[in-house]
Amino acid sequence: MRYLTVALAKGRLAELAMDIFSSIGMDCEQMKEKTRKLIFTDEKNKMKFILVKASDVPTYVEHGAADIGIVGKDTLLEEHRNIYEMVDLGFGKCKMCVCGPAALKGQLDNVINLRVASKYPHIAAKYFREEKGQTIELIKLNGSVELAPLVGLSDVIVDIVETGKTLKENGLDVLEEIVDLSAHFVVNKVSMKIEKDRVMDIVEKFKEKVSGEDGK
Repeated sequence: MRYLTVALAKGRLAELAMDIFSSIGMDCEQMKEKTRKLIFTDEKNKMKFILVKASDVPTYVEHGAADIGIVGKDTLLEEHRNIYEMVDLGFGKCKMCVCGPAALKGQLDNVINLRVASKYPHIAAKYFREEKGQTIELIKLNGSVELAPLVGLSDVIVDIVETGKTLKENGLDVLEEIVDLSAHFVVNKVSMKIEKDRVMDIVEKFKEKVSGEDGK
């Protein structure tokens, strides 16, 4: 029996996913130890777990380096890879929002050539250009996007908002909500054909765990 490989986004999502894998009988003990290892194996269940950067999870899954992936919906929307989305896991909940000075609330449609900074250029472009039909100047940033409106680089930002604390500390506010986000269980399309029974067994167990949590 071949290994099924699972790509996990490093950090909190990986920890929450490991809890579910452990609860359905997978051995994830090695992953809970402090180590620099990136590959962990469960010999009994023929499972292999790899830790990768969140934005790379859909790439590993699409190209078959991983059969399964656990990653945030924000990454799936931004990367737009050819993979199956099987289960909304319900954890890691947050929102993708347009944020900026409170004075711009309700005024964005009136701004000509709105300057938008974001780590998520595809999501930002789709929202403003396709959904709102608005002309924007898009500025791609890799970090600290909250700084952009404060120094005049952009009028607004498109970013993930969890608690809103960072925004408030920088004098910014949520102006518009784009989409709700959470962690998703994704599968490689070829893996779904050749390992359908094994993959679907895990999918169904995840669904049971997620519905069980929702029912608490």
